[in-house]
Amino acid sequence: MRPCSPWLVEASTLADVTLPSLGESVTEGIITQWFKKVGDAVARDEPLFEVSTDKVDSEMPSPAAGVLTQILAEEGDTVQTGARVAVIDEGAAPSSTPISVATPVTTAGPATPTSATPAPSASAQGDARGAAGVIVSPVVRRILMDGGVEPSTLTGSGPGGAITRRDAERAVALGPTEEVVVALSHGQRRMGQHMSVSVLSAPHGFVAVEVDARVFDDVDAVGRESADGFAITDESVVTVAAVRALAEFESLNATFSDDQLTVHRTISVGLTRHVADGGMLVPVVHAAAGLTLRALARRSAELDERLASRQLNADDLMGGTFSVASAPTPHTLWSVPIIIQPQVAVLSIGAVRRAPVVASRDGANVLEVGRRVILGLSFDHRVCDAALAARYLERVGELLAGLDVASER
Repeated sequence: MRPCSPWLVEASTLADVTLPSLGESVTEGIITQWFKKVGDAVARDEPLFEVSTDKVDSEMPSPAAGVLTQILAEEGDTVQTGARVAVIDEGAAPSSTPISVATPVTTAGPATPTSATPAPSASAQGDARGAAGVIVSPVVRRILMDGGVEPSTLTGSGPGGAITRRDAERAVALGPTEEVVVALSHGQRRMGQHMSVSVLSAPHGFVAVEVDARVFDDVDAVGRESADGFAITDESVVTVAAVRALAEFESLNATFSDDQLTVHRTISVGLTRHVADGGMLVPVVHAAAGLTLRALARRSAELDERLASRQLNADDLMGGTFSVASAPTPHTLWSVPIIIQPQVAVLSIGAVRRAPVVASRDGANVLEVGRRVILGLSFDHRVCDAALAARYLERVGELLAGLDVASER
């Protein structure tokens, strides 16, 4: 009599799950979440795990249908592209008592433990571990987050030092009593590393110019929605003018590497976006030259939609030749952005505001209420100087004033 198998496999076929290539220059990723646990049924192309790289966070689909029999890389492990992270048995049926022998996977981070029965991930247990290894359930984490209390400051009274709901409620009622060291999120670390490299490698210069923003009166008059239903933002209006001005200032649409400047004939403009974990992503509108205001508004909205749904891919974040940074708040006059390497310039947009303006009327100077915006340019001093940067900004202002919003929306 044949011994029973936990999955009753007649003709088992094992499929390896590997970390695929996630874009040019991306060699590794951090497994941030498993959506399945060992023993679960998996459909082909169903989201299996989430991976974070220095370019993008992505959900990885299952390459096969079957049962997840092994998880070889736990949440938090750094894995090289091409490495095995899991095994799917295409011929198995789900079982409540899976048995699996895991083989360690070579990672760039903490080694994955080897055991006869892999421990379920935090998501499978319904718990999560804080930076200090404190076990925190989602409900407890929400109570602590809403109360402004860090889990690492508490000593749990539950099994294994787990923080119970009563522990959390008591801590929130008392409030924090001491300073805590908070670990940076992955997005913050990624942003900090890139910005540090940029500041150290490129001598930054900055110029700001105030320009006429009466075009936004026209935008408000015709409506803040394009003919095909997408929002027309201050950013999209200024970006249209900025892209058109680059045709006359080609050296700013360039990348600098190995003491060599590459001037790009195609303009692909990155739009800076702050994300929930305190980091920053820069999705790219590729081939932006020649786009109307309507087309650019649509392309920007599509990128923002993919960002919100975590569907941005590596191509959406690569290939930028120039960047635009919008005002972080409605009251920001100007900001000094850091260049997105290996680009050589980034345009910042201040808040569009109403301001007193001296105008010439019938030979006399009169004070009027006008609309103004301050445009700034951070530039790489190896390839640009303040005079060139200022002329570019002034040209952006001229094109902005001459934009025919009614025909382009």
